[in-house]
Amino acid sequence: MAYVPQRQPVAAHHLLNFIDGRWSPAESGQTRTDVNPADLRDHVGEFAESGGVDTDRAVDAAATALPAWRARGPIERATYLTAISRQLAERQAEFAAAITREQGKLLSEARGEVARARAVLDFTAGQARLLGGVTAPAEEDRTFAYTFRRPIGVVGLVSPWNFPLAIPVWKVAPALLSGCTAVLKPSPLTPLTAALLVDAAQRAGLPDGVLNLVQGDAAAGEALVAHPDVAGISFTGSLAVGRAIHTGGASRLLRTQLELGGKNAVIVLDDADLDRAVDAVAQGAFGQAGQRCSATSRAVVDHRVRDAFLDRLVDRVAGMRVGPGDDPASQICPVVNPARMEAALNAVAGARRDGGKVLCGGERADGPGLPDGCYVRPTVIRDVPWDSELAQEEVFGPVLAVIDADGFDDALRIANSVKYGMSGTVFTASQSRAFEAVDRFEAGMLHVNRPGVGAYAHLPHVGAKASQYGPPECSPQVWDFYTQWHSACISY
Repeated sequence: MAYVPQRQPVAAHHLLNFIDGRWSPAESGQTRTDVNPADLRDHVGEFAESGGVDTDRAVDAAATALPAWRARGPIERATYLTAISRQLAERQAEFAAAITREQGKLLSEARGEVARARAVLDFTAGQARLLGGVTAPAEEDRTFAYTFRRPIGVVGLVSPWNFPLAIPVWKVAPALLSGCTAVLKPSPLTPLTAALLVDAAQRAGLPDGVLNLVQGDAAAGEALVAHPDVAGISFTGSLAVGRAIHTGGASRLLRTQLELGGKNAVIVLDDADLDRAVDAVAQGAFGQAGQRCSATSRAVVDHRVRDAFLDRLVDRVAGMRVGPGDDPASQICPVVNPARMEAALNAVAGARRDGGKVLCGGERADGPGLPDGCYVRPTVIRDVPWDSELAQEEVFGPVLAVIDADGFDDALRIANSVKYGMSGTVFTASQSRAFEAVDRFEAGMLHVNRPGVGAYAHLPHVGAKASQYGPPECSPQVWDFYTQWHSACISY
């Protein structure tokens, strides 16, 4: 059966900002075109291009709503998260179609993202009865001593395009449960999905001003960082932008939670189950076209098993079909826009100059039946020097560097040689090596004999080194960002 693209109309209010319970255009009247990366002729819609005036209005609305929202208490606030989760369940097909159309990922990946978002909402709602402090002994008689948390206030939530639903949810959910009010500023590449999330929150009955949406690019984000009523910024994105946010708010002691880049390694040792390792590397490197902070971008392989590993991997990857995310026959989706496609192809060219040998892929995918989109063939490159640009810098595309290692210690040295530390994985049959790798890996999320992508909704989503600054997300540890500790001593 021939591929037929699925196109659904976008409601007019989804093209707007959402401030204080009302949909409204940008003050300037400017808009930005949202384009389908699978077919660049398909314009999803014209979304608001906001600036400082719009951001200020959103922050003012959040500040006004803060006292009443905080007074509701976490158990009552959790009921709204449960209602939003129900909205996602009822509208799963709508959300998945929007994610695929504007971000590009396979529909199966988009459905998985909706499920992940629901899991985060449900986990966070369950934390409502645990969000307390402790009692402590007092040094005086007839004195009661205890600790408790308070919300930090208005927070800015700046989310990326690669998970346009799950990442906003894992920022919005703890922000709201903690008693903070929020301004969500999504990536300008995925405005529709964020608007659908805010629409779901509105339908769930969330009070006006508690969650506000400002669409746009740098101008809106910079205004959010600079606003004196914003107590914290939670950001997921590039290292350069994360540093700018942190330094931009440093003079007023702005609290920041920054999840940044990754250059994640899978170590394959000489006693590894190669078939299992190949499955994990193919999934980690090429799922979602490699556009994940925890994507496998380096395979550090013991030279004794390298050829056997590569024979299996290249046989698997070379046969993968690249195509639109809503085509059931597609196995690898497009990258998100032409700039990312160019960056991936430039990375391949740079690897060739550094002596790397391209075993498969390395070029734009096109041909009969494939729309004019941002398609890059899945690429495996061997003989990549461990200190070359491809081995050190994030690509965020379907490009895997394969690096030779001489045993366990050398593999760990190579894996830890980068400035990032998001995810680390080892494949080995040795229990001793497995535990030692977990101990020595300089990464926040660690895996043994499984794909090295992400973590569960109740475990910290966290990096090390330049991949993370501030408390983790997606876990009880997230409250250390959205709340602050207080202690009380009461003499009776």
